[in-house]
Amino acid sequence: MVYMETDWDPQETAEWLESLEAVRRQAGPERAEFLLRRLATSGRYLNTVPTEDEPAYPGDLALEQRIAAYDRWNAAAMITRGGKLGLGGHLATYASAAWLYEVGFNHFFHGGHDQVYFQGHASPGIYARAFLEGRLSEERLDLFRREPEGGLPSYPHPRAMPDFWQFPTVSMGLGPLNAVYQARFNRYLHNRGIKDTSASHVWAFLGDGEMDEPESTAALTLAAREGLDNLTFVINCNLQRLDGPVRGNTRIVQELESVFRGAGWNVVKALWGRDWDDLLRSDELVARLAETPDGQFQTLAASSGDYIRQRLFHGLDVPHSDEELRRIVSGSRAGHEPRKVYAAYRRALEHQGVPTVILVQTVKGWTLGAGVESRNANHQMKKLTQDEFRAMRDRLDLPVSDAELAGDLPPYLHPGPGSPEVEYALERRRALGGPLPGRTVTHHPLPDPDERHFSRLAKGSAQPVATTMAFVRLVKDLMREPETGRRWVPIVPDEARTFGMESLFPTAKIYSPLGQRYDAVDRELLLSYTEATDGQILLEGITEAGSMASFTAAASSYATHGEPMIPFYIFYSMFGWQRTGDQMWALADQLGRGFLVGATAGRTTMTGEGLQHADGHSQLLASANPACLAYDPAFAYEVGVIVRDGLRRMYGPAAEDVFYYLTVYNEPMPQPAMPEGVEEGILKGIYRYREGGGQAHLLSSGTAIHWALEAQRLLEEEYGLGVDVWSVTSWSELRRDAMTATGVPYLRQAMAGTRGPVIAVSDWMRAVPDQIAPFVQRPWTSLGTDGFGLSGTRESVREHFGVDPRSIADAVLKAVEEAEG
Repeated sequence: MVYMETDWDPQETAEWLESLEAVRRQAGPERAEFLLRRLATSGRYLNTVPTEDEPAYPGDLALEQRIAAYDRWNAAAMITRGGKLGLGGHLATYASAAWLYEVGFNHFFHGGHDQVYFQGHASPGIYARAFLEGRLSEERLDLFRREPEGGLPSYPHPRAMPDFWQFPTVSMGLGPLNAVYQARFNRYLHNRGIKDTSASHVWAFLGDGEMDEPESTAALTLAAREGLDNLTFVINCNLQRLDGPVRGNTRIVQELESVFRGAGWNVVKALWGRDWDDLLRSDELVARLAETPDGQFQTLAASSGDYIRQRLFHGLDVPHSDEELRRIVSGSRAGHEPRKVYAAYRRALEHQGVPTVILVQTVKGWTLGAGVESRNANHQMKKLTQDEFRAMRDRLDLPVSDAELAGDLPPYLHPGPGSPEVEYALERRRALGGPLPGRTVTHHPLPDPDERHFSRLAKGSAQPVATTMAFVRLVKDLMREPETGRRWVPIVPDEARTFGMESLFPTAKIYSPLGQRYDAVDRELLLSYTEATDGQILLEGITEAGSMASFTAAASSYATHGEPMIPFYIFYSMFGWQRTGDQMWALADQLGRGFLVGATAGRTTMTGEGLQHADGHSQLLASANPACLAYDPAFAYEVGVIVRDGLRRMYGPAAEDVFYYLTVYNEPMPQPAMPEGVEEGILKGIYRYREGGGQAHLLSSGTAIHWALEAQRLLEEEYGLGVDVWSVTSWSELRRDAMTATGVPYLRQAMAGTRGPVIAVSDWMRAVPDQIAPFVQRPWTSLGTDGFGLSGTRESVREHFGVDPRSIADAVLKAVEEAEG
């Protein structure tokens, strides 16, 4: 729809306004609003590209229809065959969306530079297409949802199928959010001169029900204001979610159109099939359709022609029989007609300046039979009967005999390796740059950074420095490296000053595709706020979800673009795993690499902030993720050792698909020099920091080591008790090693030859250090910050939780007494 920016006939406008005002005075504002609504809806609930304006279709429609028929059949057969083991699968989603993907595979998705976010529940159809192309065998299809046997994952999971899937999408809402930030990151790479991504396009295939997830629409305005015309959302509006209508009493298409237009997107609607063309010449019918609730329209689609005539066409001169009306209303949708899908896609790509959403209407379960199509329960239907397969065969005109359908399970169908269908499908993919989906990793190890950056931290500092600041200073130095400095991607959710990062503003600059069109208020200061089109910092604003999506795009750039980037996302630790944990699991699934940094960590270090800011559990949440290496360093030199090892493990010659989580603190403390020979212990998770006699052992992590050292002094001076203090850099890595070690776990190796009880203390809830309790094999006590955070001074809050030096000393005395008694 084209919106007028200037009024070229003010007199006519005034006359219409006068008429509407007269209606308002005589009949009331409700009547005036009704007329405006009828006018608006009757003009908008139509296809954006009418039939007469559709471009010529470039492909062989007959062959493409044959290919689509095979894919529909094999998707349904694969799920039904798996049903004998109770494995399930989703039949209806791909059935409704088949042409949305087939047109893309044949004419739009470029295997060399496009990124496609496939709707998770449509995965059976994507596997079926790969089967037709010869990329998957019958044996693999029969192992659908049988991953322990080397089979296919249920949904798009790159970690489970790393040469096939690029993006995990079935945690609904994350796909559209990640797609926006992927398109934005493509522009970031281009504007910074790292890679020419001008030809890249991001396609996100979504369900209308999925759009209820807050993440689905969270970044729409970002996409519009940054002009991401390299992004297209395709929303399959089959009007159904898992249990029933998406909007029973209203209309989801109009709702979404309003949302996207309001956010600044271009909207393309592909709603009605060609059989509606004559009918839609009636303004009255168009108005009725625009006002028919989706729940009622779903009922119409599953009803008889007589019911449809009475409920929708009453009073209209309709030159169609009841059976013709039933056929049109039940299934004539733009999403089931390749010409209309092609026209919508072409219109989307031609639009410049803003992203496009295509709202495509379909029938959920299309071609699967009357028992499935438009039925509320079709999402839960996991198999078809052989009679339903016979009906599907006849409908799709597929070469399968009754004898082949006489058994319990339907056969897979394939036209043969040299068939016209297969040759055509392969030729189309060759012309479009190769197969999709597909994930290719060409490994380019990054050179090791200069040792001097880490040696600065190893020397220590008498001046108090928080570990948050130590990390920031290290990264600032690493960003100056001649070969790898530009590959660092600092990501911050509007807290850069809190973390001491403002010094990066004038040097690395803040990324903005618009540059800086204003005079910054602090422009005369040394650390002025500086935006630039080639800026390196992604200052995301107050959106942890958006920041994680940016991190995910950067963390997987080594695979998506063949460009290894080193993202670090620094955030209030409370608002990381707790708020965006789902995205961190999706990051692991996408095989992302980089550094997550939970700053201002711990339950007691945030003076005065209180419950919602006081993080005492993110280390526990992080420990559950198999791809996450979680560390809680106490000293600046530990930070340096861990970061250097992370660069080696994620970007070195034998790069691993892991990411790091570091918790760092905002409490300035003296930073000691690194003792000799502790590097291995830092990386493994534990080393003895200060000996004191070995009558008991204080294991501590993060800022808690300073309380432990003070308790060690108290015990020696007041009780003559000699206690050793150990730095535990990672409770979770010690636990993983102990659970998987074939020999003696590292924890026992480190503590070999020692005696006496063990007392663990941290600024986390006790469950964090308790991870290693079963492997210590001696009297164990843990102290921690269980419960809700509190506002107050650090000293008072630590006394409250019983982790202050005096409380620690008391716990040691009690443990020693019990061990000796």
